[in-house]
Order: sequence, then structure tokens, then C-alpha cells
Amino acid sequence: MTRLAAILAGAAVFMWPALVNRYPILFSDTHAFLIQAGDIRMIWDKPFAYGPFLRLTDFGVTLWLTVTVQALLVSVLLWQVAARLSVARPARHLLICLVLAVGSALPWVTDLMMPDIFAPITVLALFLIAGGAGWAMIALASFAIASHLSHLILAAICIAALLIWPKRRWQVVAPLLLALAWIAATNVYFIGRVAISPYGSVFAMARLAGDGIVDKVLANHCPRPDWTLCAWQGRLSPDHNHVLWDPDGPVWSHPGGAIGIAEEARAIVTAAMLEFPAAVVGAAISNTIRQLGRVEIGDALIPDWLEGGVTNSLTQYFLPGETERFRASRQAHDTLGAWQSGWNLPHAMLLVLGALATFAIALRGPPPARKLATLILLALLANAFATGALSGPHDRYQARIAWLVLLPPLLLIRRGDVQPDPAPSAQSAHIH
Repeated sequence: MTRLAAILAGAAVFMWPALVNRYPILFSDTHAFLIQAGDIRMIWDKPFAYGPFLRLTDFGVTLWLTVTVQALLVSVLLWQVAARLSVARPARHLLICLVLAVGSALPWVTDLMMPDIFAPITVLALFLIAGGAGWAMIALASFAIASHLSHLILAAICIAALLIWPKRRWQVVAPLLLALAWIAATNVYFIGRVAISPYGSVFAMARLAGDGIVDKVLANHCPRPDWTLCAWQGRLSPDHNHVLWDPDGPVWSHPGGAIGIAEEARAIVTAAMLEFPAAVVGAAISNTIRQLGRVEIGDALIPDWLEGGVTNSLTQYFLPGETERFRASRQAHDTLGAWQSGWNLPHAMLLVLGALATFAIALRGPPPARKLATLILLALLANAFATGALSGPHDRYQARIAWLVLLPPLLLIRRGDVQPDPAPSAQSAHIH
């Protein structure tokens, strides 16, 4: 088997959940990303990145093209990481892909039409850049970081760790700077403001409301005519999702919706951090820990908010027949989640074993495997903080990246293949 054949076969293996579903897996936010590219406009809570990616890869024909591209990206990166450790072999690559496809949530994340897969891509691409990868990998990492705001925090923490090693510092930092520049530039173009997350305070406020901290702030400051949340004092839901998304809740009952309440939310979040710093830090730590343990993928497989939302976009932006193809899927009939749930326990058991093995490699493994293992463990913590502490714990958030703990031990199945910190090989330079 040649290298190209192994990479293509690995990509095909990662597409099996979509094949079982009979269509790529959709999420309610897929609708917003399709609108983002179809209408060429900004969505208030999403960077202008993944939407254009969908359009550039689906060609307005079918999302099967996009899921194929995502699967190929994952397979190529896994090959590149193995090449960096000098263990890239066609048969080994296919074996690793098979184990990850059966033993982890990776294929489910790969087949999901969301930017989730670009969280682990961010980690692997930064590792490869630190090891010598060139501008093609820098461009991929830049896009991966820009595709979701939580990836900015994930990338910043990973980059800080990679800067401990002195080589290629500016190359490692470049993707984050390019991503920030892109997000700022698109915000200037679409909303006329130099900002990275112009309405991110709404998410933070909802998270603090769920933690009971906003009620404490309101008790200190209300009544106050410029704060509409004063009317909600003592009535805020302990579920941050209800606070954030309920049509009759404090955000969407505000005359300006999330955009209109953003400045008030920013003032409330600032007051919370100044007046109740211990409670804010304690809640952040608690939510980060809770997020670390939530690694199932089921909350992304339900059909909620797809009919009438995503289906409208499929009808509007794709060739005839695409909507019908989705409606024939398991997900549309609400049977995909139940079919997948049986995989959660074996996946969790493998993750525990993988985490222990990766920790051992981080302590005593050969370089650069030790660097990879250390980076992955740090990335898991960074991702849990960026999502759980700042938005709120959800299974999907950690499932997208938890599978990475299986990679170092899989790469070191035959430790004799690993060479000490080699220079970039001809194989690893292939796409640079």
C-alpha cells in the first residue's frame, strides 16, 4: 500500500458514521454557517470562517463533499504527525485510523458539519509547525483557529507551551496572529468595529447567571434603569442555556436581542469579576473540571431545530434533492443518537487508558513524542476551560478533542520505530 492510498483509506474509514446515517451529521448551528456563506453576512456569535469553508468545499452541490474534505484533512494530519515521529508507514497509518474510527468519537466529530473538528486540527497543526512544517500548515492552523472563538484560547495556551522550546517561535505564533487579524478585519467589514468577540459578553453573562453570580451582582446594583436584567432579579434560570437561548428569557426578550444586551452584559460580567472574584474563579474551575469529564457525542446527533432551520438552508443554497437526502437520514428520524449511544462506554474506557498512557509518555517518552503527549494533555485542559468555564459544559465540546489522548500510545506501539527528535523528513515536508 502506498502513502497516498493509506491516507485515502484512512479518510474513508472516518466517514463511516455519515455513511451509516446516510447523510453528513448536522447541528442546529449548521444553519447559521450555511447562511453566513450563502448570504455573505456576519452571524452575531460566529467568526466569518467556517461558513465560507462550507461553501468552498460543498460548491452548493452537497455536504458530502465537505465531509470528504474534513476526513482527508484529519487523515493527512495523522500521517504528518506520524512522519514527524518517524513512524509513518502505510499499514500503521491505516491501523491507527481504524482504531480511532472504532474506539473514539473522532469519526463522529469529523462527519459533523460544525467547526468542532478544527479544535484537534489546531493542536496537531501547531505541533507540526513547531517541528518544522511550512506555510501550508501555518495557513491551515490559522483557519482552524479562526473557525471558532474558543480555538483562540486553545491555541494561545498551546502556543505558550510550545514557546518553551526555542525553535521556530515566530512560526508557531504566526497562526494565532493571522487568525486574530482575520477575525478583526471581518468584524470591521461587517459590523464596523475593531473587535475579536464583540458580543462574547452575552455568553459570559449567561454562564455566570447559571452559576448564581449574576443574581448577586443584581442584588448589589438594582434597581437601575439602564439594566434590563434588574427585572429578572431572583428569576434567572440556573440553566445557562435557558438564560441564553430561551425566546422568553432575558436575552431574546430584550428589544435588541443578544446584540442589544451585549453592553449591559459586559458591565455585569465586569462587576461580577470585581465584586465576586472568588466566586467567579471557583465557578470557572468547577465548570472546567465538569467539562473534562463530559466526552460523549450524543448531544450533537439529535434532530432538534434542524427541520425548518437547516432544511431551509439546504433548500435555498443547494441543488434540488439535498433536503430530501437529509430527510432520509437516521438523524432526521431521531434514531442516530440511540444507535450511537452504545459506543459511549467503550470509548470512555479507552480514553481513560489513553490518558494514562499519554501521561506516562509525557513523563518518560522519547522526544518528540514527549512533546506531543504534553501538548495534548495541556490542550485537553485548555479546551475544557475555553468551553466549559466561558460558555458552559456540553458533551460535544470535550468529545471533539478528547480522542487525542489515544494518539501518542498508538504511535508508539513499536517504540523502536521512534527516532530522537528528528529533523523534518521528506514525508513530513510533502504538503508544506
